[in-house]
Amino acid sequence: MSSSSLKRRFAATLAVGATTLGLVTFTSAPAQAAAICGGDVSVYGTLADGRLTYTAISPNTGNRVKTLIGPNLGFTPKAMATLNFNTVLVTSTAGELYRVDVQTNDNALAATATRIWDGGWTFDKMTYDGAGHLYGTVAGQLHRYNVSQAKPSGPAHIAKHAVIDEGFVLKTLAAAGDDVLIASTADGRLLSYQINGVGDWERSDLKSDGWSAVDSLVSPGGGLYYGRTNGGMYWYHDADPTDGKGSDIAYHSDDPVDASGWTQTLLSAFANDCTYRPPTPPTPTPSTRGGQIARSEVMNRAANWLARDVPYNQGASASDPDGDHHYRTDCSGFVSMVWHADTSYTTGSLPGVSSTISKSDLQPGDALNTQDGHVVLFEKWVDKAAGKFSYIHEANTRDDMMRGQDYLNGGPDGNIAGHAASGYIALRYDKVVNG
Repeated sequence: MSSSSLKRRFAATLAVGATTLGLVTFTSAPAQAAAICGGDVSVYGTLADGRLTYTAISPNTGNRVKTLIGPNLGFTPKAMATLNFNTVLVTSTAGELYRVDVQTNDNALAATATRIWDGGWTFDKMTYDGAGHLYGTVAGQLHRYNVSQAKPSGPAHIAKHAVIDEGFVLKTLAAAGDDVLIASTADGRLLSYQINGVGDWERSDLKSDGWSAVDSLVSPGGGLYYGRTNGGMYWYHDADPTDGKGSDIAYHSDDPVDASGWTQTLLSAFANDCTYRPPTPPTPTPSTRGGQIARSEVMNRAANWLARDVPYNQGASASDPDGDHHYRTDCSGFVSMVWHADTSYTTGSLPGVSSTISKSDLQPGDALNTQDGHVVLFEKWVDKAAGKFSYIHEANTRDDMMRGQDYLNGGPDGNIAGHAASGYIALRYDKVVNG
């Protein structure tokens, strides 16, 4: 990002705004991002004196295109969330909720603030996911509201309040997509949350450290993240924001949006500026009995028996999804079926067609097996850092096919699916392939 290119972009009025913020630029080769955006990324903010700011950032290069400073909002802001390109929700330190309507952010920033809620809005952080869900945190609780209008006027349009859960002690909070949140913590972790409902959420640790200096985090969607550190704004691109992994996050430390000057007390991005379009995966070759099988097919075969609620019976068998083969309808027969194995193995013989792996390396389609009588199919991580996962199994004659959740250590009772967690080993079928 060169200072000469910025000079060509900025009109005189914008240069005044940039000077007021103390923004600086430097020369660096441009990086590239792959998020699908309709235009420049929109970031709103507030200054210490209560004035509203607007910044446009090029999603492909990370260059700041312009910065505008608008009017004083007339109250002391505490938390903010951007609903759309011209509507921002801002709370006051008095617990009021305001709707800020932006008339223009072209060559000047003009906006008006309307109080739409008189009290009770005490959140320390807020964010909007671009898909009708407003989130806020206070005292470690995560709250969610449904927003039904582009310009809500109060409780009629911001409703269905729910407390998702406790334990959300976060330093920063942003929305990365529909019910998808990203956050950083004081100890430097970068986290991702998939919120499914009250008490139903999944956490992924994208980074275990390195984010403690980030004091503000925003995202326009599409896997683009912007984090402020010591007044500088840095940008990051997550190649696949849906995979719960941080290994594919690209850091552009040598080409920040700005090295300093971001002095806003609050920052918030329009969460629907950018989208992520996953690549079309190649169609896996359907497996043959006893042959190689893709993980996606393993899980599809599992879903078939789960949907059919195939009854548990050690003396019976049932057809697999293609109807060509039958497998014993107990826990190990089920795992044999999903692996499309050449026969119905037992918990004692499954290790003969699989390899022992670390439990922390479990992936969809692997199994947890105890040779004293039970095996479950690993479905996915719910909270990997905590060892929480979901699984599918032929449970027993009372429950038949079931989906469950537990911890690798068995949680409070020390059991997984009624068997001692310490007795389970993690298995990976010898013929499973990624895909």
